Amino acid sequence: MDDVPPDLAGHPDRLRWNAKYGDAPALTRVHPLAERALSLDLPDGGVLDLASGPSGSALRAAETGRAVTAVDISEAALGRLGAEASRRGLGPLITLVQADLGAWRPRAPGYALVLCTGFWDRTVFDRAARVVLDGGALAWEAFTEDARRDRPGLPAEWCLAAGEPASLLPRGFTVLQQTDDATTGKRRLLARANGLARSAG
Repeated sequence: MDDVPPDLAGHPDRLRWNAKYGDAPALTRVHPLAERALSLDLPDGGVLDLASGPSGSALRAAETGRAVTAVDISEAALGRLGAEASRRGLGPLITLVQADLGAWRPRAPGYALVLCTGFWDRTVFDRAARVVLDGGALAWEAFTEDARRDRPGLPAEWCLAAGEPASLLPRGFTVLQQTDDATTGKRRLLARANGLARSAG
């Protein structure tokens, strides 16, 4: 990806993640949460992978025949994902979007699966939950407040409070899983939209 949006040119998150991914190879590991979500009986529809990075999960979703929208602030990460998708013949199924998730809005009518395994923001979570199709799934992983004991530099706003993110789900979701991993300091949520009213946001 060569055309960086002007508003992202000096964005500190873009610079930080570009430095991290740099010349690193594409990370083709499929996240276990994505594996479980994709194994569900999901409705027809695409997959939205937020803060995707190079994302083996996006590649796996595309291998199932679903259209995938991968959103990340780092063109280095998206470039590696795109190159790997092309190598596997999956390029037409994966749309790469470079954006700051705080400003980006998902498009209607929605997605069969919304996945995020490396980012936390309550507003972004709320927007994501509201574009899950009926019968679809929301899969999320982020650091908990407990992780700050081992990572004192981790900003509090990047961490889940007690009960989150399940406690923040809008009406119309059933929680299938919410578990903590003491080793990584992260919490995983898998929830299904059950068809009750959810206002678009």
